[in-house]
Amino acid sequence: MKPVLYLLSGCTAAGKTALALDWAERNGAEIVSCDAMLFYRGMDIGTAKPSEAERRRIPHHLIDVAPVDRAFDVGRYAHEAVRVVASILELGRRPLIVGGSGFYLMSFLRPVVDEVTVDASARTRAEEIRRRAGTAGQLAELRRLNPDGLDGLDPVNPRRVSRALERCLASGKTLREQREAFRRLPLPFAGYDKRISLIDRDDEELRKRVRERAFRMVETGLIEEVRRLLDRGIGNNPAAARAIGYRETIAWLRGSEAGGRNELAERIAANTWKLVKKQRTWFRNQLPDARRVPLSGDAPPPDPFT
Repeated sequence: MKPVLYLLSGCTAAGKTALALDWAERNGAEIVSCDAMLFYRGMDIGTAKPSEAERRRIPHHLIDVAPVDRAFDVGRYAHEAVRVVASILELGRRPLIVGGSGFYLMSFLRPVVDEVTVDASARTRAEEIRRRAGTAGQLAELRRLNPDGLDGLDPVNPRRVSRALERCLASGKTLREQREAFRRLPLPFAGYDKRISLIDRDDEELRKRVRERAFRMVETGLIEEVRRLLDRGIGNNPAAARAIGYRETIAWLRGSEAGGRNELAERIAANTWKLVKKQRTWFRNQLPDARRVPLSGDAPPPDPFT
């Protein structure tokens, strides 16, 4: 029989943690986090990270694995996930993947990074061109290296132009050749049966949960947590510093957002709701065949995988 990967995702504040703990306990599973902010040590309150008691109840993996001042990217995550899933299966337990970060979730379903490694030499060469001739010079060099065209690259986005030039210099391949090589990569976990479930709630209930969570975070120490993280260098990690709950609090602490703690919580709630709507759209487009599991109030949840 094929080994089975159980993937449980859904909108922020829908109740993934509680459902995952219950299912893992009843089915001999261990939880593999698929939340892009749970990787970072110290980002606890603003991420609703599982508590120490919850992590003692069920083993959790890929939580608190990186300092907050350094990015933990999807390539590293995909590599670590293979190792972790294998270790869980060796113990005779079930791997339960839990989280709402779509790009990281997709690393279990299809390739998300290619095999191009951009070394310091390529970065230096691209930067020298930028200093000498600006983005226009980088674009000209990129066109020279890609005589068959830029393969859909946005030529007016300086960051993407620079990144594409670095990749061409490092790999010796055109953008089209890189895309074709990426398409030929093997599927991750190809020998696994993958069962995917998405949980959600109706709008009114989920809005209420989002707002309550935002206020609870502010009341239980989010501001103090963010102060500590600023001291630890969260500003050096843009992905972490821009995470909802953290970006609003950083702006509030720096005085660029007015109002008291209640206004801060309201801003966090409003931005979280915007994220929920984006998540729903992403799930609908990217995981059309996933099983939908509606939750309601405190009613006992159904088994998400049967």
